[in-house]
Amino acid sequence: MKIEERRAVMKGRILIMDDEEIIRDIASQMLRRLGYDVELSEDGAEAAAAYKKAMNEGKRFDIVILDLQVRKGMGGKDAMKELIKIDPDVKGIISSGYSNDPEMTDFEKYGFSGVVEKPYSIQELSRNLEKVMASFIEDKK
Repeated sequence: MKIEERRAVMKGRILIMDDEEIIRDIASQMLRRLGYDVELSEDGAEAAAAYKKAMNEGKRFDIVILDLQVRKGMGGKDAMKELIKIDPDVKGIISSGYSNDPEMTDFEKYGFSGVVEKPYSIQELSRNLEKVMASFIEDKK
């Protein structure tokens, strides 16, 4: 990938869904530092509503990062099903601290484009976002 294309990859809108406020805060700080615009939600239903609203306003999210398991409300797996109904081209990254969950090891089967294991570093997050964005650019060619 050319340098110009790589820089273009590092811009965009990201929706983060996680039920832990500290995770949302840290992830949003990391993403903003990387140059992304970020919106936050606490559960899958809220994420689906935010995604639908953004689509209706012509402000589509480039990637959604969904926590696999939330204490209350809809988790990442079910949220992804809802997001696919809204936008079959949605690019989702599943996030969890439990690496042995089937959704983490076989993420594509559940409609996800990538995976990031918690706790993640800014480098790991950046690498995964680049990979998903780059695959999207390749798909468009």
